[in-house]
Amino acid sequence: MPGIVIVATAEGQGTNPAALELLGGGAGLAKALGCPLEAVLVSGSGTDPAGPAAKLFAGGARRVYSVRHERLGNGSPEAALEALTAACRRAEPRVVLFSADRLGLEVAPRLAHRLGGSMITDAVALEVRDGDVVATRPAFGGKAMEQVAARATPQVVTVKLRALEPAALDESRSGELVEVPVDLDPGVDRVKLVERVEEAAEGPKLETARVVIGGGRGVGGAENFKQLEELARVLGAALGASRAAVDEGWVPASWQIGQTGKAIASDLYIAVGISGASQHTAGISGVKTIVAINTDPEAPIFERAHLGVVGDHKAVVPALTARLKELLGK
Repeated sequence: MPGIVIVATAEGQGTNPAALELLGGGAGLAKALGCPLEAVLVSGSGTDPAGPAAKLFAGGARRVYSVRHERLGNGSPEAALEALTAACRRAEPRVVLFSADRLGLEVAPRLAHRLGGSMITDAVALEVRDGDVVATRPAFGGKAMEQVAARATPQVVTVKLRALEPAALDESRSGELVEVPVDLDPGVDRVKLVERVEEAAEGPKLETARVVIGGGRGVGGAENFKQLEELARVLGAALGASRAAVDEGWVPASWQIGQTGKAIASDLYIAVGISGASQHTAGISGVKTIVAINTDPEAPIFERAHLGVVGDHKAVVPALTARLKELLGK
């Protein structure tokens, strides 16, 4: 029976963190449609799939299709497309769920085309209505939400990080591990990885942090981000920024939040000196609570904020940090 298939990547003896979120959302669809919940595990040739598969079984997957190859560990989108095509033709899914990360963005649309299916991007909620899978996704740069039903199967959906409730783990669960052989022609790669440069980072990752502190042009300079760094340290938060702050050279490009940066779905986002242009708010549509600090009472960010503070961040942020230290005993 065609089921719900989530796409996971192996990371050590586990999987990427988003896999459990996809299993959580996929379980609801599988229950409503009366079909099985399965997974495709993508990994390099040197990975033992048993460990990551056990995590997927614990998260509710009944069957795991494992595709392994040396080039799958190098991040080749063409190799991943070939491997996932082979796995999905074996699984014959009704719905394929990807995380809206690099793999999902680069491969999911091409996989939908290969399989003759349909494509929905950036879902933040999933449900079944009259037998159709309906996804809720941001529209108009995050200013509105739309609901989209995709009827051509398989329905390939990318899901924003932190949008779905992760599946509860039950280590007593087990399932079937199916090895899907893949023979990848070296000529399939159109892009060659020349060098991998990883930026040293401390603290939580921006994409997965539960609390994010963001600074914009209104912060006034690189030196003023030190106040935000202290607030982030107290809250155990990740640091982000608007494109304006990145373009000024005050912070690294990896901090950028927005349409041309990273999307976040944190429990709390404190936006400091950020006006709230649509390009920035497109990246915070999944945030649960937004607090804005800005000197301009007419700043667009206040239309999106759940709590707004009109004031100079140079006075507000240190006072907030001091009070939080008292409350948290730091």
